[in-house]
Amino acid sequence: QVQLVESGGGLVQPGGSLRLSCAASGSRFSIYAADWYRQAPAKQRELVAAITSGGSTNYADSVKGRFTISRDNAKNTVYLQMNSLKPEDTAVYYCNARLGTTYYWGQGTQVTVSS
Repeated sequence: QVQLVESGGGLVQPGGSLRLSCAASGSRFSIYAADWYRQAPAKQRELVAAITSGGSTNYADSVKGRFTISRDNAKNTVYLQMNSLKPEDTAVYYCNARLGTTYYWGQGTQVTVSS
């Protein structure tokens, strides 16, 4: 069992930056892949960034070059550094940990990009 708690969301102006954190409890988090998803109002949840247990990363085209996913297995934490934020990045951001067909979700953190 893995419990995930996201933090770091908030209100930021266009062009600004935020760093989201996803703290995991439970054993052996390092063997899980982890993802960040987001869901804007009236839209489907979409994958933003993914990181494997070995540290390989993948990004949605809309965030490439602006967002960076990373993990610190010693701290059981996954991060999402978001730079050059745009109003269209406004959404609830969710952390996900997965191993095979088993998925765990956090409760989400709101990110609002507005002047």
